[in-house]
Amino acid sequence: MAGIAPTASSPDCPFSLMREKVVAALKAVVPDLPDDVAARVEVTPPRDAAHGDMATNAALLASKPAKRKPFEIAKDLVAKLAELPDLAKVEMAGPGFVNMTLQPSMLQNIAKTVLERGASFGRSTLGQEARVNVEYVSANPTGPMHVGHCRGAVVGDALANLMEAAGFRVTREYYVNDAGAQVIALTWAVYWRYLQAIGTDIPADDFGKLAPSGLQYRGEYLIAVGKVLAEKHGRSLATEDGGVASQDVWFDIVRAEALEHMMGMIRDDLAALGIHHEIFSSEAEVLKSGEVDAAIAHLEQRGLLYEGVLEPPKGKKLEDWEARPQTLFRSTDFGDDQDRALRKSDGSNTYFANDVGYHARKASRSDMLIDVLGADHGGYVSRMRAAVSALTEGKTAFEVVMCQIVRVVKDGEPVRMSKRAGTFVTLRDLIDEVGRDAVRFTMLTRKADAQMEFDLNAVVAQTRDNPVFYVNYAHARCRSVLRLGEEKYGAAAVSHEALAQLDLSLLKADEELAILRRIAGLPRQIEAAALAREPHRIATYCIDLASDFHALWNRGRDEASLRFIQDDAPQASQARLALVAAIAATLKIGLGILGVEAVEELR
Repeated sequence: MAGIAPTASSPDCPFSLMREKVVAALKAVVPDLPDDVAARVEVTPPRDAAHGDMATNAALLASKPAKRKPFEIAKDLVAKLAELPDLAKVEMAGPGFVNMTLQPSMLQNIAKTVLERGASFGRSTLGQEARVNVEYVSANPTGPMHVGHCRGAVVGDALANLMEAAGFRVTREYYVNDAGAQVIALTWAVYWRYLQAIGTDIPADDFGKLAPSGLQYRGEYLIAVGKVLAEKHGRSLATEDGGVASQDVWFDIVRAEALEHMMGMIRDDLAALGIHHEIFSSEAEVLKSGEVDAAIAHLEQRGLLYEGVLEPPKGKKLEDWEARPQTLFRSTDFGDDQDRALRKSDGSNTYFANDVGYHARKASRSDMLIDVLGADHGGYVSRMRAAVSALTEGKTAFEVVMCQIVRVVKDGEPVRMSKRAGTFVTLRDLIDEVGRDAVRFTMLTRKADAQMEFDLNAVVAQTRDNPVFYVNYAHARCRSVLRLGEEKYGAAAVSHEALAQLDLSLLKADEELAILRRIAGLPRQIEAAALAREPHRIATYCIDLASDFHALWNRGRDEASLRFIQDDAPQASQARLALVAAIAATLKIGLGILGVEAVEELR
């Protein structure tokens, strides 16, 4: 990460805390341990839970600099770690790994930590307040959002939440592509709807012959914009007989109204999905500001531009390719597979040049740029990474999170979409049908670059196969148990403050300790997911914790000693209420990162 050197440092993470103790023990065993070796020491969950709670590679890493065999260092390390009161068992494994089992008291104290820290449990200083710009959605402003935009919107928003939880300062940004040919096509389509609004009926195909690139957008969603223009301007944007006037009479007015209306629709759609960007940047404004020319000039000053001729694009026949001299950026100096054109042979900027200017703007206020893009933008990554590296001399990092398209199905059949024809399922349609939380959680159940099918029937089913229902059912069950606890012991006795003061050593059943281990893993999951830029890991974590809780609930139905509230065991009941409260709080934190509401009860 350029300009950022993160270290895992959540005060709530048992793995981070134990790592500090392991490094201290290793330095006692290997006094001259180099700092770079110590920095690579890891404490992670073992591959097999039967081997303990934690494992470390410390002995393996220290072997070479210490000039000792790994098992010899591991043997000494085990003896040193065995002195720690936090560990119940320490043993060697394999050629030099060390496995550690925590004392039950360490796990029991996790519930206390959650109750005391509340919503801040698991938050980290990993990011060291580094400034991260996450740009996502950035759909062309040519109509309401459809389900094709949904995955990138949800992934980007959850990623921004995740990075904040990991200690980064995050800016959420939307780039409005309002300077290209599609906006021109939109403007002509809106003008057609305006003419209809004032009573001029020109057949679509006839009007399409007048527009520079035909009538591309014919959807009914543009009718409202035409009516607004008619109300504001009457017939002044047409000829006296209501025909098509000269462009200089109406184009700028219609374009501005169309963009304002479209962006209003998009903002409303995003708000319905629980998404709010801090910054909306206009491509047209970036061009007008001179930032594109300034970025190109900066690259030229660094000697990174030259006049040259590109090779034909892959798949292009030589006879169909006309080689022309262009202004090229030496992007291969920064890891790209070929140099890229910034200016065409006629001196005009390429689309890539406009993107370079925009990213220069973002980089000026960021330590890291993350673009969330559709899978069809794969060829864009290496050139943009090269440009950002060149512009900032490596001081600002650039990353891309790719989102595969989502295949939407209903009743086993695919739902087809076409924005230009106006026959598509809008994002708002999707939210109205299955709910915001179902949309968000479902979109985050798989890694962003994995193929995904969104089954409209499945996401509203109240079964364990529906992950958002399964997780929220766990939270609602927790809240139900706590309400029963309030009825029995009083609200004050079941407050987080009161439960945190209890003797939790009574939480000693294997199932209870397993859940506490799961809760203890949230801080590490947040840090790992943030470093990997994979918010779906938090969804998986929530599903696993919900599964643990449901299993404990079901065991309690068969085994009275595991029931949460027992009339003849008030101390054990209150300790279990502390566990349930910690589970509910942890689920709420995880769901909050995903942008999903933790429901109090299901109806």
